[in-house]
Amino acid sequence: MAQRIVVGVDGSSTSRLAVRWAAEEATLRKAGLEAVFVWNTPQHPLVDVYELPPQQELEAVARQTIEQILREEVGGSADLAIESVVAQGSPAPVLLDAAQGADLLVIGSRGMGSVKGLMLGSVSLHCVTRADCTVVVVHAPAEEE
Repeated sequence: MAQRIVVGVDGSSTSRLAVRWAAEEATLRKAGLEAVFVWNTPQHPLVDVYELPPQQELEAVARQTIEQILREEVGGSADLAIESVVAQGSPAPVLLDAAQGADLLVIGSRGMGSVKGLMLGSVSLHCVTRADCTVVVVHAPAEEE
């Protein structure tokens, strides 16, 4: 049975580190890599939804973003089968759904302090406590935090 590694991609510096880590791990394991970019329409009383671009445009930007990040962080590695997935929704549930049946879920940590992380909610904490597979949370080096 082929192994599959899922990595969450959001464009942050820790997400980029997670992509590189996941790509190296997938290469070592000879596993497939599934990169998941989750986007959502802003939901805020000050945001006029009629002024936002259509959903097709938002999705197209998300697809361009994930492809650019994969090119920059992984390049054209012939030894690695990469599938990019763009999904609309809330990051933690989408990542958990994508990780169903995977061998590993890799996500970047935003590096928020414990109090701030508890107040805002944490995708990494949500995934670590609910995933059916092993979860690796990649942190930024100390000088980047």
